[in-house]
Formats: sequence, C-alpha cells, structure tokens
Amino acid sequence: MHILVIEDNPDLVANLYDFFEARGHVVDAAYNGTSGLDFAGRNAYDAIVLDLMLPNVDGLDVCRSLREGGNSVPVLMLTARDTLEDKLEGFSCGADDYLVKPFALQELEARLLSLVRRARGEQGRRRLSVGDLVFDPDTLRVERAGRAISLPPIPLKILSILLQQSPRVVPRHEIERRIWGDDCPDSDALRAHMHVLRMSIDKPFDAPLLRTVHGIGYQLVEPGAPSG
Repeated sequence: MHILVIEDNPDLVANLYDFFEARGHVVDAAYNGTSGLDFAGRNAYDAIVLDLMLPNVDGLDVCRSLREGGNSVPVLMLTARDTLEDKLEGFSCGADDYLVKPFALQELEARLLSLVRRARGEQGRRRLSVGDLVFDPDTLRVERAGRAISLPPIPLKILSILLQQSPRVVPRHEIERRIWGDDCPDSDALRAHMHVLRMSIDKPFDAPLLRTVHGIGYQLVEPGAPSG
C-alpha cells in the first residue's frame, strides 16, 4: 500500500513509518491539515490515515474537503475521542473507518488492507507502468519484461513516486521531502538510493527508463522519449 499519514504527533508518525515500511508499504507523512490536503491533491494514495485533531485544518475539515473535491481514497480516522457522536460526525464527513487511540499497529494495518481491498474491488486494480516496467501497489510487486525485481523500501518508494509522476521530472527536493520530510540524512543519501534503483530496474536490461536531469531531478520515461 501507498499510505498518507496526516498526524501531528512526530513520535506516532515515526512508529507508523517503522512498522509499515518494515512490512513493505510506502508511507508519506504530513503534520498538519493544510499539508495533508496538498499531499493528497498531488499524489495518488491507496489509503489515508487521518488524525482528527490537527493544526491549521482539523481532520473533519480535511476529510470533508477531500470528498467535496472528488477524492475517493479510503480514509481511516485516528482519534482519542470515542463517543458515538464523534464517530458519527467522522463518518458524516466521508471517513470510511474509525480507530480510537491507543491502538494496535497490526489492527490498523488490517483495517487499511480491508479498506483498500474494498476500494479496489469497486474500482478495479490499479497498476503503474512505464514501458515494460510494472508496479502493483496492492502486492508491491515490481516486474520488468516479466522478470520480478526485488527492491528495498526506500528505492521502492522512489519508484512509486516516479511512476505516479511519469513522465514529469520530479525535483530532488520533492523526492527527499516525501521520503524523509525535513530530516534528510545527508546530501548523498538520495543519490545512493537512486543508484540501487537504477541498478535494479535498468542495468540488467537493454533500454534505460530512469533518467537523471542534471541540476533538477529524475524521471521515468519510455525508451526513446524526448529529453526533459
């Protein structure tokens, strides 16, 4: 799954990152409602984990804005509020599920997988592809020319970002922000992960798909596509 977490508690976000990425999922995080809406508007997610109490724009307004804007991604609300009235208010704004803090991470994952399966059953399976490279967000399976490719979590997340944005050139700073937020390890971290990705999806094959646009960022394009 590609999950957007909109939550202002950095410790909880760190726990969610560690848990989900260790299990092969891809996670983006926004720490307030405004940023959450920006992420959701620019990227395709399988599910959104949404805190009810947020700075700037609260979770109810975030969910309401998503639905009014036509975004049907499954939303699971997290909150310390556990009254029936609170839950009904969340559902009335368009939430698909509701989990009260504190919660078990395994239960959160199970609920998200159920929501995603339900949504895909209604909408059909969505696969991302460029040329003969295919990524299935449901199973996290990557193939090129019918050959399975195994990727570590961060290169897998980079691949998902580039596939979603293809053929757009994705700036380095945008990739770094989506992976590490404001805590990018160092200036060479992204370059190292891009090398792993390139060696996995391009090196064993005749035609490269991953391009470096010097001074700007990276893009995934069909072989022979014009530069830029």
